[in-house]
Amino acid sequence: MTSIAETPEWRALQAHFARLRDVHLRDLFAGDAFRGETMTLEVEDLFLDYSKNRVTAETLRLLVALAERTGLRERVESMFTGRHINVTEDRPVLHVALRMPRAESLVVDGVDVAAQVHAVLDRMSEFSDRVRTREWEGFTGRPIRNVVNIGIGGSDLGPAMAYEALRDYSDRSMRFRFVSNVDGTDVWEATQDLDPAETLFIVSSKTFTTVETLTNATTARQWLLEGRQGLHEPAAVARHFVAVSTDAQKVADFGIDPTNMFEFWDWVGGRYSYDSAIGLSLMIAIGPDRFRSMLDGFHAIDVHFRTAPLARNMPVLLGLLGVWYGDFFGTETQAILPYSQYLSELSSYLQQLDMESNGKHVRLDGSQVEVQTGPVVWGTPGTNGQHAYYQLIHQGTKLIPCDFVGFVRPSHLLGRHHDLLMANFFAQTEALAFGKSPEEVEAEDTPPPLVPHKVMPGNHPTNTILATELSPKVLGELIALYEHRVFTMGTIWGINSFDQWGVELGKTLATRIVTEVESEREPDLTHDSSTNALIRRYRRARR
Repeated sequence: MTSIAETPEWRALQAHFARLRDVHLRDLFAGDAFRGETMTLEVEDLFLDYSKNRVTAETLRLLVALAERTGLRERVESMFTGRHINVTEDRPVLHVALRMPRAESLVVDGVDVAAQVHAVLDRMSEFSDRVRTREWEGFTGRPIRNVVNIGIGGSDLGPAMAYEALRDYSDRSMRFRFVSNVDGTDVWEATQDLDPAETLFIVSSKTFTTVETLTNATTARQWLLEGRQGLHEPAAVARHFVAVSTDAQKVADFGIDPTNMFEFWDWVGGRYSYDSAIGLSLMIAIGPDRFRSMLDGFHAIDVHFRTAPLARNMPVLLGLLGVWYGDFFGTETQAILPYSQYLSELSSYLQQLDMESNGKHVRLDGSQVEVQTGPVVWGTPGTNGQHAYYQLIHQGTKLIPCDFVGFVRPSHLLGRHHDLLMANFFAQTEALAFGKSPEEVEAEDTPPPLVPHKVMPGNHPTNTILATELSPKVLGELIALYEHRVFTMGTIWGINSFDQWGVELGKTLATRIVTEVESEREPDLTHDSSTNALIRRYRRARR
């Protein structure tokens, strides 16, 4: 497999970068009076302004040529048609099937996966309606008012993020909690003020063997059956627990009625799965119709990604810009900065989506990657971040590409709050791009010793994503946009964005170590000297 860095397209970009690296955004805007209008793209409800990037039309032409060299269009089609592009696990990658319209069919390996998806969505809808209308009752005949989602990774980050994002569309008469950490504090805090008779647990684990999830689920079952307000009968589990899994036998062994198991498939990775049955808690919160509206938003961007020319393809452009900064400017992080309090969990969700997908050091054929791959993704909602880490972005020594995500209409119209929020939104991208020169600082009668301290270098790249409002449909569009951005970057690097072997080693070692820390006898430790000493210290202190 030829290294991407050895291709003529990559070398052309290197030569172009050498000419452009020191050009300031001030000069790029001065040289093109219409740059802020032409370097934009509108798809469905999303408007992208990418003019404040350190690129020219030539940069974009060269980046698109690089995408064409890697066969991006062909690989996209391979994903959408169900070919086994997850080569290390010999699986198709079909999260796009989770949001296909009912009228469409997708036959993969002899099975219509679209039909399977809608069969599960129908069961989810029926169950969600029963819970929302209080028809579904707990063991004692009382309605469910609390829903606790138990999962980890994508089985937690997705539903938790989407619930926070769409809280304004949720049933406010119900409480929704999310448990993931095996730290007992997490499940304790989620349950300590709830009434077991009115609480439903959704246990999400594909194999129903995930240690953290099953440990938390077992504790929740014990809380239900043995607590001060416990229901004391094993049959109660079947009324207060449902499962999202693929293993009906393990679900039944836990005490959950397999008829209350909602299926998903090995062709969808956890970080791509909250629009599957993993999103059952979200569907209960916002209702089936709004959940399907969210799926419509996903699908709209799927169609755009699959069909739009690469040069006018929003996810592709974002992906190519990510490669441009990471591999040519040498940036190592990507800030996602949503100007909406409801998107407080978005950056955490995108951390897993991007870093678990593209945090790889070998290519599809097992050879070493010779360029830098996935960035460290981080961020918090504006304007909070402005009073925390924006100082480093404006005046620090690191170049940090930033995506700003904002909305025209507020979720709640309270006085001038939204106009002030959006004024900050627009001001930050302007300040990051153009900064403040020494001459501008001096013109403000700044004492000479303070001038260098108040200079803002500018030339910091940003994307501005502006949407009409934060609705279920728009959330689907936004998440699909980033899913396909990640896919684009992984294709350029020639890596498998759909496995996660790096997650496994620590889990395997933990399984071994837990028996050692819990052993009544002094265990024979064969780790390195540091780990051995730490285990012994922990055991002594716990005794």
